[in-house]
Amino acid sequence: MAQMNFGGVTENVVTREEFPLEKAREILKNETIAVLGYGVQGPGQACNLRDNGFNVIVGQREGKTYDKAVADGWVPGETLFSLEEAAKRGTIVCMLLSDAAQIAVWPHIQQYLTVGKALYFSHGFGITYNDQTHIIPPKDIDVIMVAPKGSGTSLRTMFLEGRGLNSSYAIYQDATGHAKERTLAFGIGIGSGYLFETTFKREVYSDLTGERGSLMGAIQGLLLAQYEVLREHGHSPSEAFNETVEELTQSLMPLFAKNGMDWMYANCSTTAQRGALDWMGPFHDAIKPVMEKLYQSVSSGNEARISIESNSKPDYREKLNAELKALRESEMWQTAVTVRKLRPENN
Repeated sequence: MAQMNFGGVTENVVTREEFPLEKAREILKNETIAVLGYGVQGPGQACNLRDNGFNVIVGQREGKTYDKAVADGWVPGETLFSLEEAAKRGTIVCMLLSDAAQIAVWPHIQQYLTVGKALYFSHGFGITYNDQTHIIPPKDIDVIMVAPKGSGTSLRTMFLEGRGLNSSYAIYQDATGHAKERTLAFGIGIGSGYLFETTFKREVYSDLTGERGSLMGAIQGLLLAQYEVLREHGHSPSEAFNETVEELTQSLMPLFAKNGMDWMYANCSTTAQRGALDWMGPFHDAIKPVMEKLYQSVSSGNEARISIESNSKPDYREKLNAELKALRESEMWQTAVTVRKLRPENN
């Protein structure tokens, strides 16, 4: 492992240089990797592993996602099977179904988790909240995790571009004595940029907080609040959207993604710098209590309970689509459709 300094804190990370792909292939050469689920993470991880020379099969029920797997080159009866058959054939069984689907499928696949196999996750939800999910693995298998810090789509896209998406990894149960090398080899195999250690609990706590916070929930709330204030004070939809979303995503995000927030500030006007430095404190002070409340809701299991109850209802998909439709048809995101069409690359 390499020691790296993160803001004054030293952490151990695993890089491709010290754990090359050839080493990963050697460790997993006798393994059959069974990817269960071909929705969000499944396609990226399965295709990356296959392209990197690992023995991979996919388990998926027939339907839209099954057809997608076929279109991606997985062959029914050869590399594409039912969930149960894939779990039976696999030596590393990857639970890449949604959290709700994992709960539903668990009673049907746990019998195939025989001595010496590995049960793999990319999210700590099912194990951490097993008092609610009832996913309790047998003691004679490895239970491991690699969690890419991004969507399966990003994982695949960056892989095809020759880049890697950073991932965390964790060992929940080491029954074989080889759980760690299996985990690291898997992480390199899916194309991780580098790997950093965590636990199943820390992964799910940070993941749920991030999704509800800066990655999705908080950013939509922040953008909408600013957009609404501008509109209520007479600004046009185009002006409100450009000042709220377009400049952020198209101009400023690439700057601080490249070299940090201070570098982005230094590349803006002195008026913008002064205002940003003055107002970041009030925003921090207003938002931090909300973030703490969110974290406590995650760590208490309340967010898991809400998710499980909501996503297990027979009409959950219908209600979800209705909420997403309302978001999509809001004035701010309908304005986005027009603005995107007006970008120079689209003309």
